[in-house]
Amino acid sequence: MQRVLFHSTIFGPIHSRRLGTSLGVNLTPNDGKVCSFDCLYCEAGFNAQGPGTTGFAPRAEVARLLEAKLGEMRAAGEPLDVITFSGNGEPTLHPDFGGVIEDTLSLRDRYYPEAKVSVLSNSTRIGRPDVAEALRRVDNNILKLDSALSPTLRLIDRPVSQSFTAEGVIEELKRFSGQCIIQTLLVRGEHDGERIDNTTPAEIDALIRAYREIGPRQVMVYSIDRKTPAEKLVKVPREELDRIAARIHSETGIEVTVA
Repeated sequence: MQRVLFHSTIFGPIHSRRLGTSLGVNLTPNDGKVCSFDCLYCEAGFNAQGPGTTGFAPRAEVARLLEAKLGEMRAAGEPLDVITFSGNGEPTLHPDFGGVIEDTLSLRDRYYPEAKVSVLSNSTRIGRPDVAEALRRVDNNILKLDSALSPTLRLIDRPVSQSFTAEGVIEELKRFSGQCIIQTLLVRGEHDGERIDNTTPAEIDALIRAYREIGPRQVMVYSIDRKTPAEKLVKVPREELDRIAARIHSETGIEVTVA
């Protein structure tokens, strides 16, 4: 079974194809996966591997480890473009997510004031006022929308909550009033005998309608780049991603990047 990627709270820095030189923060367990989605393409594996034993990293421990790493990097003269919340699951599930963001912004300002703070979230917790407020404070509030059609979203992202729908999350995303970046992974293939494809004309039409409603400052379009737990997924070619991105920009006026 494909298993978790990160075995520490602070990892990297690594080169992100979307964000540059990135220092990662994993708020979820170091030896298991905790997520409100169970995406077919998740590089950290399926939720079935279990939550592990280490639990969520305490707020004070995150701050201590992050400060130690930032101090080490600055002393060595290492560059840093972004501090990125990612890891082995959904970062906004952390019980003191807002407090962690507050600490991170303070440490960023002290050690690398030019660096950005980014959060990669699956959008499942943005209806919580405390989570939404914390996300509004970061530089790059990157929120997932892989399909604007609920059957496809549920097929690809497999939300844990049975009540989670594309229609519902689009309404929540609209409340950010442009203070967000929408990230959409495009993929094809098959899983358990079901066809997977969120690149069809109907899918792209629905996404374009959703982007117009949400009005994000940017859309990120990308496809799989590494091994996925669902083994019959296929990467969408870069040339096709470029064509889709060009159409999105043409019909919405929103900046679109491809990775």
